[in-house]
Amino acid sequence: MAADILVGVVALLHAWFLVLEMFLWDTPTGHRVFRLDHEFARRSKALAANQGLYNGFLAAGLVWGLLLGADGRPVKLFFLACVVAAGAFGAVTVSKRIFWVQGAPAVAALALLLLQ
Repeated sequence: MAADILVGVVALLHAWFLVLEMFLWDTPTGHRVFRLDHEFARRSKALAANQGLYNGFLAAGLVWGLLLGADGRPVKLFFLACVVAAGAFGAVTVSKRIFWVQGAPAVAALALLLLQ
């Protein structure tokens, strides 16, 4: 149960990332969260929306795994591994903060899921 709760938290985080990147990127909230200046946010808005869509797919995959119940374990493992990989890549290419916000919760959920 703890693993599924954490999987749900990771799914909610990625749904929030979708909202931030697709709809709030070029707003004061997006600027503050991502530490963006107005001009960069304006120029990169389409790229951020694309990135947000991918975060939505990660959230959807995790929710799918949860909806499958016990049979969803492989689905949850796959999508959590994707989130960990994305968090690690973001940490290496953009900011270590990305791993702590995105990857660490997924690592914790993955660990709990593997211990079941």
